Amino acid sequence: METIEEITEEILNCRKCDLHKTKTNYVPGVGNENAEVVFVGEAPGREEDLKGEPFVGAAGKLLTEMLSKIGLRREDVFICNVLKCRPPNNRDPLLEEIETCGEYLKRQLDAIKPNIIVCLGRFAAQFIFDHFCLDFTSISRVKGKVFEVEKWNKKVKIIPIYHPAAILYRPQLREEYEQQFRKISELLNRKQPTLFDYL
Repeated sequence: METIEEITEEILNCRKCDLHKTKTNYVPGVGNENAEVVFVGEAPGREEDLKGEPFVGAAGKLLTEMLSKIGLRREDVFICNVLKCRPPNNRDPLLEEIETCGEYLKRQLDAIKPNIIVCLGRFAAQFIFDHFCLDFTSISRVKGKVFEVEKWNKKVKIIPIYHPAAILYRPQLREEYEQQFRKISELLNRKQPTLFDYL
């Protein structure tokens, strides 16, 4: 069985598509390789490309804040993207890039075997839904809903939510976003109180 470390090593030497020519750093993913929850985004942005770590810009700060509200730290979960290199000028990922790079994500999921996969935004949701043979319509239709699949000899829950960047652009979605994180907390059956319990 592959380890996250072995997959990361391979990603750091990847030349499978042209994105490696324009990126600054590979962004394989960070966190706990035994995580119960994996958060999947679309692709690294400028800050992530510079640091080699996913979700470290403004959207990442919001994600970290939301995690802390349900009693989780970044080290408790695994955070990654479908693409491991930044597309030039943050353009949308190309289909061939998603197909090529997505294989790494599938292997990361197989190595971690999470109980919950949280899809951050449309691209991540589309990819994960396709991988698990679920019908994807649009992020606005499926957001906050829990889908269950059989994988790794257990029931795995998939929950698509907005990408944190969308909340920064549309602060009116903030309350709904917090509710979605509460749902993630409920799925984890966390016993300890969260910050939401005090609000």
